[in-house]
Formats: sequence, structure tokens, C-alpha cells
Amino acid sequence: MAVGIALLLDLVSRAPRSYSAVHSHAVVSTAAAAATAAAALSASGVPLSARHLFGFPGFTIAHCDAGATAGLNDTPDVIHNINNKILDSLQYPIKEYPVELKPLFSAFGCKNFGLTTLRSFLLYYLPLLEPRPSTDDDEDDLLQDESEHKPVDLVTPFHNSVKQIIRETSVVTTRRILERIAVCHVSQRTAWKLLKDASKSSKRKAARGMSFPDYTYCVARTTFRAHALGVAAAWVVQSIIEVYKCFIRKPSNDQELFDEMNKLKMFGKKIHGITIKCGFSLVFASIGAGLGVLVHPVHGQWLGCTLGDFAGPIVAIVVFEKFQLPL
Repeated sequence: MAVGIALLLDLVSRAPRSYSAVHSHAVVSTAAAAATAAAALSASGVPLSARHLFGFPGFTIAHCDAGATAGLNDTPDVIHNINNKILDSLQYPIKEYPVELKPLFSAFGCKNFGLTTLRSFLLYYLPLLEPRPSTDDDEDDLLQDESEHKPVDLVTPFHNSVKQIIRETSVVTTRRILERIAVCHVSQRTAWKLLKDASKSSKRKAARGMSFPDYTYCVARTTFRAHALGVAAAWVVQSIIEVYKCFIRKPSNDQELFDEMNKLKMFGKKIHGITIKCGFSLVFASIGAGLGVLVHPVHGQWLGCTLGDFAGPIVAIVVFEKFQLPL
């Protein structure tokens, strides 16, 4: 109510007056300023009788005709700073970070699931179509004839293909879960970097006219961030598989029975090896994407990331065997 009275008095003081009402005009202006200050103090919760105890020595009164804003000390500066911030926000808009979440069960879509199935079956059934080398010796020919009559095992590749399909769909679904966890628990800017499409980002960077070293470095850095959740999902799925193999699955007849301490040691070695392979996969995928964009901004990035992801664990095995380190 005090604020409304102050505004009303301020409007009355701005109305044109005759020369004979100069004294009343000054009184109204002073009353408006005092009412505005009183409203501010009452809104702050400090009683007027005790304002000197809280650092309010008095009122700063300014005449409305002079064009100043009536209020407390430093009030015009505060309003001026707010206006400057509003102008800066209008002149330099804040960058937006759109986060696009893919469906949780996108791995089971027709296109994705069909490609995963085709790739898994080709992976295990194509080696059966490889021709066997022929020999000139008669004994070898007889052995080869006997081996040709043996039936080809088609059940084992089928089981391996099904396991591969389950593994890949589990990795994709786990990544979708990690994406939702990242959106809920990290900043919008960080979530946008983790969920960014690296191929589209590479295409946008190619249009900026950057030098080759800067362009390669930026694409490799973007790929590292965007591929991190995929590698983390693969690590989680492989760790769960190792938990099942070490602690849940019953050992076969030709397998030794281990006690709990040996199981923990074996599980620790498995997790250590999985972590190193996933780390190499992430690093080499980033390097491959950075080198692949020199050929093509979009397809080169995707192909380099895929090849680096596949070559990372192989390089890790070769390096650790070279230095005779356990993996």
C-alpha cells in the first residue's frame, strides 16, 4: 500500500502547476520521495524508528523535476547496472545448449535391430565360407576328403551371434540410461557436449575455415566427449558379464573350482583388462576421428571413429604383450 501511495504522489508531483502553487509542488515532491523511501524500508523489514541501528542514516531526497530517481542511497546505480545487463543480454544473446535425448529402447527399432542382427550373423557365419587350401600329397587329399564329409557346425555360430546381438543391444540401452543420468545430474552445457552428434559437429566446424591442426584437434576433442558415454556403457556391460562368469555361472567339469579369494583376484584382473581396453578404445577412436576428417568431414569422422574403436583393444593387447605386462 505504501508503494502505491508513493507512486501516486510521484505522478501528482509531475503534473504542471501554476506559479502560485510552487510551494505546494515542492512539498508534494518531497512527500513522494519520502514515501518511496519509507516503502523501501518497510519492505526490507526494518522499522523506521530503528533504521539508524541498521546502517540507514536517513533519506536521500531528490526533486522529481531534476530527473533523478527518488529512493535510497545508490538506488540509481543499481537500476543503471540492471539496465546495462538487460541491454547486454539483448545485444549478446546467451548460447543455448539443446539436449536431444534419443528413445530409451532405440536399439530395438526396426532399422537398428536389423543392422545389429545382420552384422552379428555375418561376423560368425562368414568364416565358414572361407575356402580351405588344397595340398598335393595323397595323404592330405584323403584327410581332406574325410573332413569334407563331416557336417559343418552351424549351431555354435548361431549361439555366438545371438550373444553378440544381446551384447550390442545392452550396450546401446545402457548408453541411453547413462545419457538420462547425465542430463539429470550435470549442467546443461556438459550434457550437451556428452550427447552431441560428433559427425554433425565436425561438419559445422569444417565451415568455419579453421586450420588443419586446429580442426583435427577440435574434432578429436569433440569425439572424445561424445564417445565417452558409449565406452562407459560398454565397460558396464562387460563388467556385468564378468560378474556372471566369475560368481554366478557354475563351472564346467573340466574347469577348476576356485575359492572366493581366487575368484576375487580373477575378477580384479578381468576388470583391469576391460578398463585398459576401453581406455585405448576411447583414445584411438578420438585420434581416428581427427585424422578421418581430413578425408571427409562427416563420413571420415564416422569411419575413423569406428576403426579407432575397433583397433584400440587390439593395440592394447599388442602393447602389453610387448612389454610383458598382465592384461
